[in-house]
Amino acid sequence: MKAITGGKVVTITHGIIENGTVLFDGGKIVAAGAGLGIPEGAEVIDAQGKWVTPGLVDAHSHIGLFGEPSVWANVDGNEITNPVTPQLRGIDALNPEDPSFPVVLAAGVTTVFTGPGSANIVGGTGMVIKTVGRTAEEMLIPGTEAMKMALGENPKRCYGEGKKQMPATRMGNAAVLREALVQAQNYLNKIENANAEATDGKKPKLPERDLKSEMLARVVKGEMMARIHAHRADDILTAIRVAEEFGLKFAIEHATEGYKIADILAQKKVPCTIGPLLMQQSKMELTQVSLANPGILAKAGVKIAIQCDTSSGTRWLALHAGLACREGMPEEEAWKAITINSAEIIGVADRVGSLDAGKDADIVIWNGHPMSTFTKCETVFVNGDKVFESK
Repeated sequence: MKAITGGKVVTITHGIIENGTVLFDGGKIVAAGAGLGIPEGAEVIDAQGKWVTPGLVDAHSHIGLFGEPSVWANVDGNEITNPVTPQLRGIDALNPEDPSFPVVLAAGVTTVFTGPGSANIVGGTGMVIKTVGRTAEEMLIPGTEAMKMALGENPKRCYGEGKKQMPATRMGNAAVLREALVQAQNYLNKIENANAEATDGKKPKLPERDLKSEMLARVVKGEMMARIHAHRADDILTAIRVAEEFGLKFAIEHATEGYKIADILAQKKVPCTIGPLLMQQSKMELTQVSLANPGILAKAGVKIAIQCDTSSGTRWLALHAGLACREGMPEEEAWKAITINSAEIIGVADRVGSLDAGKDADIVIWNGHPMSTFTKCETVFVNGDKVFESK
């Protein structure tokens, strides 16, 4: 048993506790609160004058796939050879020895969703990982795969401009996505018909396996979330239009112009991962980026996560939340946007995102307010093990 005592404990789900205690044992949180008794024999960690939070969660990253240093040999996040590649699995490119991991861990980020980029209309599956581990399997939180999709400039630039093929327009983007989803539906229908036609205990004559349709079928059936990259407001609405046509479970990634349609996103209960907030206006679809976006969406009732969309740059997650507060986002919502909301969107809120009993003991001790540029992350625990301590 370990006990972190005397700190300002940010539970996320039960407020901030002054002079609080966090008890953890066997890799799990036992309790967090004020006036908790310290079991005899427990290892006591003094956090007087410090802040104690759950490990931060980035809901949209490319760490371990867009390797660093960022040279051709290390960059494995975009298979720009076909606009529809749902058969790709991000775990097959994940490099646990990427130098970004210790940097991000030392910034208090203990859980991320990482996966393919946005060059393709359908880019393949990403997954949720812890930011420490020797192998991909050690890092992976099982059952967290989600399908990356993308609209807007990236696919039409990579294929229309770069390869002179479809999709070359936003119309083409949507059409390619619809065609891929219809193929998945047709594949499911063939399987259903084969099973229905099988009689007298005979094995059904199933169609030949098609990995593309097989993976997208999981999205069509609602077994896997679609994570749809869209910056411009009209691209966000196209993503919603297509997702609703096919009954997809989905989230919008970036939602850079989400503030323009905040009421629609709230009414339709569309979760959004917002960021990176400090992105350069390097493309036309980024010219309307606003640091006020997260606050506007949160106040409208949209469930949002703040994300860094990067590799080692994921270290700045807490500071992005601080910038959102500066531009009008309530601090309580900013905390949720880098912890519990992120965990809920990526499907791991039962394990991470708050200091609740029974959750993974992913705990961070800071020497000041975590959203301040003056603050340093001092100690990080993942699954109850101390994995970082500042010198």
